[in-house]
Amino acid sequence: MTFQVLRLLRQGMWAALTGGWFHDPEESQFNNICHLYLWLFLLSMPLMMHLCLPPTMFTSSLSCSLTAVLFAGIKLTNYWLHQMFDKGMEIHQKENQNIAKLKDNKEINSVNITINPGTLSINSEEADKKSNKLDLTVSNHSGAKWKDSNGSSSSDSLVVKTLNSCEDKKENATEAGVMENVKICETLSEKFIPLEQNEETDASNNGIPYYGKLLSHSIDLNSESMTCSESEGPFVDDPDGLSLQQPASLNAAKQSLSETPKLLRNPKRNVSYTESSHFPSKVFYKFCIFPEKWMKSWYDRLTLLALLDRTEDFQDNIICIFLAVFVSFLGFMVLMRGIFKDFWIFQFCVVIASCQFSLLKSVQPDPASPVHGYNQIITYSRPIYFCMLCSLILLLDAGCKSSKLEQITLYGIKLFTHESFQVSRDQVIGLVSGFPILSLLGLFPQINTFFIYLMEQIDTLVFGGSAAVGFAPALHSLFRSIVAVAMLYGFCIYSLMEPWDNQHIPALFSAFCGLLAALSYHLSRQGSDPSVIISLIKTKFPQLFNRPQKSLKEEDDLYQANIESSVKEILKSDVFVCTVVAILSFAVSTSTVFLSLRPFLSFVLSCLALTVGFVAHYVLPQLRKHHPWLLVSHPVLQSKENRHRDIFDAAHVTWYEKKNIWLLYVEKYILYPSIIFNAVTTDAFSVSKKPRLGVQCDALFISIAGIKLMRLSFCNPCHQFITLGFTILFFQFDYRGISESFLMDLFIMSILFAKLLELYHKLQYILPYIAPWQIAWGSSFHVFAQIFSIPHTSILFFQTVATSIFSTPLSPFLGSSIFIASYTRPVKFWEKNYNTEIVDHSNTRLINQMEEDLGNEGANNLNAIFYEHLTRSLQNSLCGDLILGRWGNYTSGDCFILASEDLNAFVHLIETGNGFVTFQVRGLEFRGTYCQQREVEAIMEGDQNSEECCCCHPGHFPHVLSCNAAFNLRWRTWEVIRTQYILEGYSVIDNNAATMLQVFDLQKILIKYFMKSIIYFTARSSKLAEWIKNETILKALYPYTKWNYIVTDLAIFNINVDEDYIPCLQGITRASFCSVYLDWIQYCAKQRQKPVDCDEDSPLVTLSFGLCIVGRRVLRTAANRVSFSLDSFLCGLHTLFKGDCRVSVQDEWVFADMDLLHAVISPAVKMSLKLHQDQFACPEEYEDTSTLYEAIQTFEHKVVICHEGDPVWRKAILSNKEELLTLRHVINEGNDEYKVIMLHKNHLCFRVIKVNKECVRGLWAGQQQELIFLRNRDPERGSIQNNKHVLRNLINSSCDQPLGYPIYVSPLTTSYAGTHRQLGNMWGGPVVLKTISSWLRLQWLRITKECDLSHNTEGNIEDVDCGDVSSLGYGQSPRSQDQCAGKPSHLSNEKYSMETRSLQTGKRKFRSRSVQAHKSLIPATPVSSRSGSNLEKIHLNPEIFASDYKNANRLSVSQHSLNNSTLSPFQPTSALSIAAHRNHKTARIQQSSQASSTSSTLSFLFGKRSISSALVISGLSVADGENTIDTLSSSSVNIVMCPDSRGANHSTQSAFDTSDNSDATNIGQIADEEHPDETDVTPELDL
Repeated sequence: MTFQVLRLLRQGMWAALTGGWFHDPEESQFNNICHLYLWLFLLSMPLMMHLCLPPTMFTSSLSCSLTAVLFAGIKLTNYWLHQMFDKGMEIHQKENQNIAKLKDNKEINSVNITINPGTLSINSEEADKKSNKLDLTVSNHSGAKWKDSNGSSSSDSLVVKTLNSCEDKKENATEAGVMENVKICETLSEKFIPLEQNEETDASNNGIPYYGKLLSHSIDLNSESMTCSESEGPFVDDPDGLSLQQPASLNAAKQSLSETPKLLRNPKRNVSYTESSHFPSKVFYKFCIFPEKWMKSWYDRLTLLALLDRTEDFQDNIICIFLAVFVSFLGFMVLMRGIFKDFWIFQFCVVIASCQFSLLKSVQPDPASPVHGYNQIITYSRPIYFCMLCSLILLLDAGCKSSKLEQITLYGIKLFTHESFQVSRDQVIGLVSGFPILSLLGLFPQINTFFIYLMEQIDTLVFGGSAAVGFAPALHSLFRSIVAVAMLYGFCIYSLMEPWDNQHIPALFSAFCGLLAALSYHLSRQGSDPSVIISLIKTKFPQLFNRPQKSLKEEDDLYQANIESSVKEILKSDVFVCTVVAILSFAVSTSTVFLSLRPFLSFVLSCLALTVGFVAHYVLPQLRKHHPWLLVSHPVLQSKENRHRDIFDAAHVTWYEKKNIWLLYVEKYILYPSIIFNAVTTDAFSVSKKPRLGVQCDALFISIAGIKLMRLSFCNPCHQFITLGFTILFFQFDYRGISESFLMDLFIMSILFAKLLELYHKLQYILPYIAPWQIAWGSSFHVFAQIFSIPHTSILFFQTVATSIFSTPLSPFLGSSIFIASYTRPVKFWEKNYNTEIVDHSNTRLINQMEEDLGNEGANNLNAIFYEHLTRSLQNSLCGDLILGRWGNYTSGDCFILASEDLNAFVHLIETGNGFVTFQVRGLEFRGTYCQQREVEAIMEGDQNSEECCCCHPGHFPHVLSCNAAFNLRWRTWEVIRTQYILEGYSVIDNNAATMLQVFDLQKILIKYFMKSIIYFTARSSKLAEWIKNETILKALYPYTKWNYIVTDLAIFNINVDEDYIPCLQGITRASFCSVYLDWIQYCAKQRQKPVDCDEDSPLVTLSFGLCIVGRRVLRTAANRVSFSLDSFLCGLHTLFKGDCRVSVQDEWVFADMDLLHAVISPAVKMSLKLHQDQFACPEEYEDTSTLYEAIQTFEHKVVICHEGDPVWRKAILSNKEELLTLRHVINEGNDEYKVIMLHKNHLCFRVIKVNKECVRGLWAGQQQELIFLRNRDPERGSIQNNKHVLRNLINSSCDQPLGYPIYVSPLTTSYAGTHRQLGNMWGGPVVLKTISSWLRLQWLRITKECDLSHNTEGNIEDVDCGDVSSLGYGQSPRSQDQCAGKPSHLSNEKYSMETRSLQTGKRKFRSRSVQAHKSLIPATPVSSRSGSNLEKIHLNPEIFASDYKNANRLSVSQHSLNNSTLSPFQPTSALSIAAHRNHKTARIQQSSQASSTSSTLSFLFGKRSISSALVISGLSVADGENTIDTLSSSSVNIVMCPDSRGANHSTQSAFDTSDNSDATNIGQIADEEHPDETDVTPELDL
């Protein structure tokens, strides 16, 4: 512990103060001395030049020149040294060398051929294809023991190591010379076999194992000559005489090498030889100074990295030199101004030295670094910050001394004065002086993070944008905002120069208002990430981009295609909507309504906006919360899902959700744009009369304020009513005298409110965390820190205010109650994009697939697919659900937790816009730690059952929480928003395979289904005809054709599991196989389209018999042929299930066609597991052959059965397959388990918990500082212990790895409102030209149809209504009618065919026509309906009729028909139409007299157009051949409504609408006919 603290003080804190210099006792003295003198030189150079030389530009140039020369020399030398290590030659020089003896001895006594680290890349697969080099290692290494191939071992034998496989060289070698040289490798490899290998690893060789000190070389097999060049170090004799006395092994090696004379005798090949002995040696490199001039370098790479940081690119070196010179120049310029005096000069020089030294050796780890170890970006941070601060000091100092300053007064404060510049300059000087301390505290982020934060804050606070997801998106978002303001500025400034009047507004200003609305709407609909737009451009214009795009997986490609299609719809919609919005805004502005109705209009609009905002964003969300106002025990406005325990459908859209959407649209598309136009117009009018800041500044401010406020109203208006209310109260009531204008007041208040809201969130996070009655100490340090937190609380409020202004997280130090500020971060928070990579068989090695045993990490990787599917579900529904208010109020940066029984997902909203939201999902472990489970229980349990009040239990009022429960809810940083949130997902059912296969009978069932599945897939295969004619297969299966052939293998077959096993023969014969499976084979064969012979002696039976034997043998081989135990059986089943088919020698005939394994054996074992699972529900169901065949056929198409490592598994889940099944092997805490996992697509229920976003940011920042800078690697550290009030463990677990341990982190995902089905049905989808043209065409068709009906009808309008729908129940399919009535389906089909014929012979001729005929003219004999029941005379009661109608829903015309009802006894008959035609004249006589009375009576109940719909189509006008229709009395009407027919009629109504136009003319024809033709009546009597 003490060593760790000292190391932290030395490498962390002291290095942070000095910029990277510290004394490291573990490093060499040379490195420490170099660091010390280098830092002292950087410190003394500006100090001495400032004190000794005059402050002139020459002195500054001299300082910059010296700095440039120093850094250029160091950086270039460092760069060349690393290049030498990468490409140079490593040379081993021996001690005690005998150079004279080497000159006399010209023979080479030992050979040492090794591989240089730079040439190791030749062994890669790509290099093997490009180069024909044979790399060998031949050395006389006395430390390793080697054995001759004959069996004799010797310690002085030749070491032969083949780095590249000789077999690969054989395959790749095409030239004769290359094949000849490959024989060398074969000879040496066969001659000697290693016994022991030295496991040492040379750090300089990148971790490659070596067998002693070896020299680098390479033999080029393509060249025709070879040279042997001696190394710099001479060869010496081996003291043991090993090199003088040639051993047999060395002679054999030389003899093998001499077989290729070209390889050794030609002196043009470049091969290096040296001796490898047990003597110590020194390693050096040849450092080239000039061409053919070099010097020895005794340095190695690790020592050089400890001395100086490596800059890999030459451009990085140039940037470092430039930054060092710029730091020296700006530092000397500040010193020349005389700003620093006395001691502060030395302090300033220390800051300069620390910034320059960090370019040579950076701080590792830096307090602001988000990653472990060396961070190249953090190297540039200190110099850039220093340059920015020094430039700001010089600029402010120039402002102090400037005499040409125009003072501007805003809100009573004078801006741009000498005093303001001086105060600002002194504050920046203080920052520069305290730069080392601020760097130690980690308040300066790495430079790219700072620029993202800066651009995001400017775009959000000034231009009304949202968050940014990276550096390029932030730059793109800021750039487009500036371009939009520039476009508006041109219109605004020229319009202000024109004359204004109350009755006249310049046309340019009206154009400005139109352009303002259009641009604001378009910018609010676009995200900050331009990659999607760029991708669309590349797709549209591929000829402009020749770069090959990365190939994506099919499911990823579909995901990208969905995003691109949504963006296309938005762009197409914006083209039309922006045009309409611009025209309407131009028209409204031109009308001078905003100037004419001052100030009444402003008052009315403000009151409406406040009322709508209060109801939509405060009252309704509170009423829908789980605990409204943290006082009520249940939601006041409950959804339908709250009343059901099990959810089987998507969430229903409630009435208050519809009202909320209407209020939201009215607010952000009508009220707030009107308020902003009013403010902009009023302010522009006043500026045109009297400029406030100058015309240019006023025009610029109007443009910026207008686009900012307009974008805020479009993007997220949930807090706009609070900003508006505070503006009115503060500037019109409290401080009316300081108000500038309503537009400026609203703009300033929007910025202040954003900071006040952040302060409010911070206080809501800090106070529950430090509350003394709910302190959760996680370690002994927390107890110790609690004492010191008492005085710290006095400055905590000021610290909170400061961090709120700069939007920096406030993190608890090591999880204690002491809070410290962290560095500024954007809303996205994490600088590094950490996305989980799903590991499956497509990106893992084959050996890992075969031998992998899943532990906890493997199970987490497999479970991550559920969070990925959850992300895809949220992508389709999240934005729509947010608009519907199902997640409450939301803004950028909000954090939510979705909690269910198994899934616990952390959802972080990053960017919110008008119709889209960008978010990120972090999935936690299924089975988390103890602390995680305690916090999950806290958010899942309810508080409504508590009856405590202090220490008593008095209970509580109905529907109200108890005192203690209400008090505890207010002291939490999280809140339950919704308890029944519905998402599409998969319900997971896992069964222990050991329980399901524990007894032999269950294993026998599985084997039986395995055999039947093999037969099924064999018979169903399209290659069956080829297989039964394949000579190789027939030859191998010839023994299986004999009836007396016995397949015996005691390790494979067993009487307990094989149903066709014969105990007396101890095996299986063809006869026993046929006795069990012949019927199944014949049934499967008959189901083929092309018949195949399937008798007992057929080739199909033989092939099935052979494959079944192969299947069982493969299953037992995978189980390693151990005893018939459950563990071995499960092991073999799992091995075969994941596709590892280990075929024995006698079964190699299946390799004649690999589809025998891939298309028969492999799917058969998977299908058998599914059948085995289903047989538990109904054991005797699959005894029937046809049922089993249909089940397999259904499962083959509907159920995905595969291993979880198969890419098909991920593709199936992301494609929303209905059902999946797999077998998982899990090793957890020493338990070896096999689980059968079944997935069923379902609607999952989640709890939505909203977490304080400042709490999340603070805890994440604390974890980063603790693990990276403070290096606390304790897995049970106090900062991650459970704390139910702040959910400390859940939040810290969701950090990016390695800080947290989420099993899944999604990429940044964007959800669009157009992908939400329910929301799309409500507002009709995107407004594009195609949609508009379709809508106009539909309206035109409806108008023309109504016109045709009115011209072709002679009666009253009720008859026209009758013709608008299909009568006699044809609006509903006969099939549904008969099924509802309990009739067989075949009868309904016959009825449907007869009714169709009747419709074809005469449409509309059998409609119930005049229901208003007088009853004195019509006989009253009842008519029998088709169902056989008689219709008595119906007396119509208006009261009952009205009450029944009120109880029924308002339906369409076709839905009011009694004949459409599935339970109606009134079925359409031919008699109806006959009676109608026979009494047509009588009805015509009485029609005019009865029409007015009937219409006047029933129009009061139904309305004008519903009278005939309720009467004619209801089926009351019935009569048989001799009788007439009963007259509908104006005083008594009886109509029966069947509620069951309503839903069915919706689907069929549209099908008959197309025939209404052609049928409308039939009404006039029927009216002119006296009697129908016999041909028309006779077919109907048969009905």
